[in-house]
Amino acid sequence: KRRGFWASWPQAGAPGGNLLATGVLALLATVQSDETFLAWGWRIPFLLSGVLVMIGLWIRISVEESPVFLEAQKKAQEQAAAGVKEQPPVVEVFRKSWREVLLAIGTRFGENISYYILTAFLLVYVTVHLEMSKSDALNAVLIGSAVHFVTIPLWGALSDRIGRRPVTLIGALGMAVWAFGFFALLDTESFPVIVLSVTVGLLLHGAMYGPQAAFISEMFDTKVRYSGASMGSQLASIIGGALAPLIAVELLKDYRSSVP
Repeated sequence: KRRGFWASWPQAGAPGGNLLATGVLALLATVQSDETFLAWGWRIPFLLSGVLVMIGLWIRISVEESPVFLEAQKKAQEQAAAGVKEQPPVVEVFRKSWREVLLAIGTRFGENISYYILTAFLLVYVTVHLEMSKSDALNAVLIGSAVHFVTIPLWGALSDRIGRRPVTLIGALGMAVWAFGFFALLDTESFPVIVLSVTVGLLLHGAMYGPQAAFISEMFDTKVRYSGASMGSQLASIIGGALAPLIAVELLKDYRSSVP
């Protein structure tokens, strides 16, 4: 009954990690010069991330599989013992669930692009195009990520009440509208206004991202759920999230304007 809420907590790990990383970078930017950071300071966040890796490993080892998955696993073992041969899950996904994979890609595509524009590209836009300080850019993302972290589980809980699609559409349509005002607010070069712009953007992003884990997982049967959900999510990340900041930087370099 509360799948959307509980599944949204791993999603909150993204802004949580961004909050920690940005906080460390903001601190380093305050106490170190650019030369010192480039010489050795950049190693500090990487070393600290090792602690989080160990915590994540401990959680993964401790978490038990769901009853639904265990039942499907038992059924697969019984079929294997009876000599019934099954196709690998990846093959099954392509044969029977390719429409769901495309839907998962579409669901994640817009969300992933908007997230990296709001966080990664924002740093370039504020520091290079607007020529504001690195601390201003990092602190804006830091504040926005804090709000993002808190509200993602709330969006997940709301999806349990009114459905995954309505909440996702709230975020998608809201982001489509906010995109027109986002860069205009950045161009004011006012730190409080930039914080407002980033925070509202990440709040709307959370409406897409909060219900997403449950939404995409529910598209697939238990037997192929991991493969199908992973394939749809990761392909969208590669095509959308990885390329969007690079394309945005090239457009900014060529046109020197936020309009493109």
